[in-house]
Amino acid sequence: MFVDTHCHLSFPDFDQDRNEVVTRLIEEKVSILIDPGTDVTTSRKSIELAGRFDFIFANVGLHPHETNLLLDDSLFDELIRLAVSPKVVAIGEIGLDYHYPGIDPALQQDAFRRMLRIARSLDLPLVIHCRDAWEDMLAILDEEKHSGMRGAMHCFSGDAAIAEKCISLGFKLSIPGTVTYKKSQLPDVIRAVSLGDLLTETDAPYLSPVPYRGKRNEPAYVRFITQAIAEILDIPLEIAAEGIVRNTVELFKLPDC
Repeated sequence: MFVDTHCHLSFPDFDQDRNEVVTRLIEEKVSILIDPGTDVTTSRKSIELAGRFDFIFANVGLHPHETNLLLDDSLFDELIRLAVSPKVVAIGEIGLDYHYPGIDPALQQDAFRRMLRIARSLDLPLVIHCRDAWEDMLAILDEEKHSGMRGAMHCFSGDAAIAEKCISLGFKLSIPGTVTYKKSQLPDVIRAVSLGDLLTETDAPYLSPVPYRGKRNEPAYVRFITQAIAEILDIPLEIAAEGIVRNTVELFKLPDC
């Protein structure tokens, strides 16, 4: 069995053929899918999708790109209300992203801290997005850390040293389709950690793995990511898949598959 811990199946990209995508992922033995929210509207859609399928779960989050919204108390109150829904298993996608010009780091950091504290109050794991912001990200996590902090570093893009720091803070590394790209540094990271530190994700509809690079990604393709991890660690595909399923179930407190 395979797991896709981060897939935007509720996004409009799948509105025309969502049922067919679900059929394909089932045929490819994807047994767990987690759909993350990026704001109130998408979080609500994630919860609605999760309500339709036993094997789909939702996250409630506020993506750093959405911090240009009016960040008043009512926004966070609504996210908290959504986060207590039965199929919600984490707070995410949240984090920092300094990649594009015109961003406000202070605004992102404030929203990130508020979401971290919501996760702590609800005892939920975190799903963190970090792009071109590792120094600030790790500093904030150090300042906000507590005994129950845990989660996934979504679409992990750091080096081995950053990986070890994330793991020490209670996080697992979520490996996307970029692991199959020729210039990826992820193989070196994977060799430096253990199978118990890893998750798999597609981030569909983005970041399709080889051999589908350049096309719309979908959860059925998570097999190629798991296969890449197995080859890097020189272990059978079945062992890699079983370990990643176990990591996912334990982190997100899911029903046994």
